[in-house]
Amino acid sequence: MIRGVIQSRLGSARSLYATVAAHAPATEKLDEFRTIEQNPAKHSSAALSRFYTVPADVRKQIFAHGGLPKNFEKQVKTFNECCLMVRRPAVEIIEYLRRTDFNRPVNRFVLYGEDGAGKSLTLAHLLHYGHQEQYVLVHVPWVPNWMKRARETANSSTIEGSLDLPLDGAAWLVHFKSQNAPLLNRLGLTVSRDYVWTKRETTPAGAPLLALVEHGISRAKFACDAIAALLQELKQHSSAGKCKTMVLVDGYNAFFHPHTRIQTENKVRITPDRITLTRPFLDITRNDWTNGVCVLAVDRLALTEERMASCLPKYLLYREGFEHLDPFVPVRVEGYNDVEYHSCIKYYLDRKWIQAAEPGFEVELKMLSCQNPYQLMQLCASL
Repeated sequence: MIRGVIQSRLGSARSLYATVAAHAPATEKLDEFRTIEQNPAKHSSAALSRFYTVPADVRKQIFAHGGLPKNFEKQVKTFNECCLMVRRPAVEIIEYLRRTDFNRPVNRFVLYGEDGAGKSLTLAHLLHYGHQEQYVLVHVPWVPNWMKRARETANSSTIEGSLDLPLDGAAWLVHFKSQNAPLLNRLGLTVSRDYVWTKRETTPAGAPLLALVEHGISRAKFACDAIAALLQELKQHSSAGKCKTMVLVDGYNAFFHPHTRIQTENKVRITPDRITLTRPFLDITRNDWTNGVCVLAVDRLALTEERMASCLPKYLLYREGFEHLDPFVPVRVEGYNDVEYHSCIKYYLDRKWIQAAEPGFEVELKMLSCQNPYQLMQLCASL
């Protein structure tokens, strides 16, 4: 009887060992393309080429109104998770920020690279980092939306000869509130002076900073002026050491393009400097304030029509934009290297998005996509 019990327990132990052994390769394989470190503030070179997951509640807060490319958003819904690859440009900037003296004027980082190399997702990674590190986020998902597809225009009541984009301004304020409302409530930032909108509408000194945001949302007519006031207040609060501010702008070179698609009543295209939304974001990307950082992405797709031959900042920013940002730190975003490419393929295989039908399929996809992240995503997309 005792022998039977011992044999039974040995059998159970062997079965358990077999189960663990069967699952061990899968766990090892999983570790090849995922990192267990989900906090972007702790990402370092050890996590390069691996995916991490953005929590659903964080994604809802910081990406609800933009920040992820549309094709990537479709993939996120399909996979039911938002996974970003830890890539060298983002880790490089995070390392710089760890060593930054925030008592000095703000550093400006400019992301550049070929189309589809991953500049927008690098910004998304840094946006999550800024949220995790309690920065006040000043984030513009895609500047050309204002220059090419403005929802509505109106003559500015404060700057003669300029145009307001009231609906776009109000939408950006909703985005800002979604990202920063909990943090601003904790910081208790207030308005430094009176803002008079009409004879009956005023935001008094000492009112919460969110009062400016709420006024611009409820009264879209004043949204662009509210943004100008908000960004000026944030510069003052940051320089006073009351908060840290991170400015992230995608398609920044659209601010310096010779013309937009917005036309006057005489069917004449106006220049970006005549749009009132341009001035506040150019002002906050100057280096005349402290306790903050600016991360800006330049892109050939941000231009209205023509395609520049080069993706370098000197060409995309034109002379005016280059001198506006000088000095800045250029950070190149390149296509996948071999490790990143195989990591992405393993992720797609894990999600059952592609199937290893024939040996050598990875080499074929590698050649067809030229290891460009966007092209690879398109080749693997559903029909």
